[in-house]
Amino acid sequence: MGSSFGQQFRIATWGESHGGGVGVTIDGCPAGMELSEADIQPDLDRRRPGQSRVTTPRDEADRCEILSGVFEGRTLGTSIAILVRNQDQRSSAYEDFKHIYRPGHADYTYQAKYGYRTWQGGGRASAREAIGRVAAGAVAKKILAEKFGTRIVGWVQQVHTIAAETGWEGVTPEAVEANMVRCPDPATAERMIERIDQARNEGDSVGGIVRCVAENVPPGLGDPVFDKLDADIAKAMMSIPACKGVEIGDGFSSIALTGKEHNDAFYMEGDRVRTRTNHAGGILGGISDGEPVRVSCAFKPTATIAHPQESVDDQGNAVTLKAKGRHDPCVLPRAVPIVESMLALVLADHWLRQAAYRMGE
Repeated sequence: MGSSFGQQFRIATWGESHGGGVGVTIDGCPAGMELSEADIQPDLDRRRPGQSRVTTPRDEADRCEILSGVFEGRTLGTSIAILVRNQDQRSSAYEDFKHIYRPGHADYTYQAKYGYRTWQGGGRASAREAIGRVAAGAVAKKILAEKFGTRIVGWVQQVHTIAAETGWEGVTPEAVEANMVRCPDPATAERMIERIDQARNEGDSVGGIVRCVAENVPPGLGDPVFDKLDADIAKAMMSIPACKGVEIGDGFSSIALTGKEHNDAFYMEGDRVRTRTNHAGGILGGISDGEPVRVSCAFKPTATIAHPQESVDDQGNAVTLKAKGRHDPCVLPRAVPIVESMLALVLADHWLRQAAYRMGE
């Protein structure tokens, strides 16, 4: 069903933004790995609301609880359930548009699909659903780091029309976390923050681009034809709320190159096959080539804004909606750990699938 993702490393998220809590169930995590809430909490802290003035002021600690699948600090190989309780719901903020379809939201489409919807914060369509992804992603990151030394780093590359000149190489988690917008270029970060402040003060919102790179990814991950690694990455990223576009490697900019320019020449580094460039983003024919996997995700402006907007209600009457409540003027800073998590989930799943193909892996 639509709330599950993955094959061998499989997750199912659950819960609504204004329900008792949200969380995830993980199947396929190998047994014997050390795991505690302390391994998961740092990424949840990076995603949680209220962490800076450029995010929603909703006050949630987002403390995780491991309910099953871990005993005496080690994974059992059975299902791992992780819960985060909701504590700061303010459903009254949504009363005024209980019967109105908010432009840019899933209100109308959920009604069209199910014939019924939760009007309190969007329910499953809320970005709060991503808590389960981030919790599971932290587990996947730990698996990949211990098995291959894989390091996954995401950052904000662009907010509205303000783009950093940051390249793909050398970006560190420390540089990303050094400012509230999570851009590793300090000067550009300040301009981004000013633009987000401006949008918030005007009752508006802005979008942008998150980049993410996974280093030390083994070659051979990915299945032809429909389960290609890049296809699964694209699906994973497009499942994130507000994500409207995904590029692997050079993506759309590759159309400005010739084949001679775009092809990544092979060479030998000891006993390892390497490429001199990485226009392909670490994936050839849908299978990882051992180079860093590079992903860019475009996020739309936050849908809830304070400007009056034309809409209709659930009876078909024309109305004017001026939304209120606690909303991000830009989703980018809190989207970074979600993008990292989804990439980690895809890579962990494909590693476990690859282990079934070859003896001794």
